[in-house]
Amino acid sequence: MYSRDVTVNNQVGLHARPATFFIQKANTFESSVWVEKEERKVNAKSLLGVLSLGIVQGTSITVLANGPDEKEAVDGLIELIESNFSE
Repeated sequence: MYSRDVTVNNQVGLHARPATFFIQKANTFESSVWVEKEERKVNAKSLLGVLSLGIVQGTSITVLANGPDEKEAVDGLIELIESNFSE
């Protein structure tokens, strides 16, 4: 299991288009990937799950993965978030 914390800083948070990019990226990895906000943890490969967390600008989240490419999965998703989804 590998995890890292990140703060979402793009204007709309992890909603609509950014969430879609996030999920598409998560689905490129073989590992199981989760997003955790406070006490809730959801499947990072599920649009409904990610949207249900209500991640807005300034929210701190944890990205976790477990599997053969767990480090690449977490680091890749953190990089996407830190790039503000190339907005």
